[in-house]
Amino acid sequence: MSHPLDGAIRDSAHHMHIRVYYEDTDFSGIVYHANYLRFMERGRTNYLRLLGAAQSELFAEADSETPGFAFVVRAMQLDFLKPAKMDDLLEVITRPIEVRGASITMHQQVKRQDDVLIEAKVKVAFVSGGRARPIPLPLRVAMKADVA
Repeated sequence: MSHPLDGAIRDSAHHMHIRVYYEDTDFSGIVYHANYLRFMERGRTNYLRLLGAAQSELFAEADSETPGFAFVVRAMQLDFLKPAKMDDLLEVITRPIEVRGASITMHQQVKRQDDVLIEAKVKVAFVSGGRARPIPLPLRVAMKADVA
């Protein structure tokens, strides 16, 4: 079951809002750079959560095909463009740009209204038993990947 805190999928992208709190900032009052990674992780996690109405069933089916699976970050390219400050309302936008056999590459942005603060390209691998594995069909279908 989704919740408004999970954001929403529209226009082939996941949109989620985050408020910047004191704990997110450094001594100068701007968001500490590593916290953007946490914001984007929440965006990717909630994107996966919202992919299907029956997410637990989807993941149970994937787990039966590939037991003990997980998604792990394989590579990340970041471009820090502008800072965010305490009390800012940010939008994290996550969009899949490529789904391959064992990985999905996502484009992510952290925005404050029309200002893009961070651009990221994140490659996430699907693993089971410590090795990369093909993404199971139920997950590929949910991600609207080419299943031919």
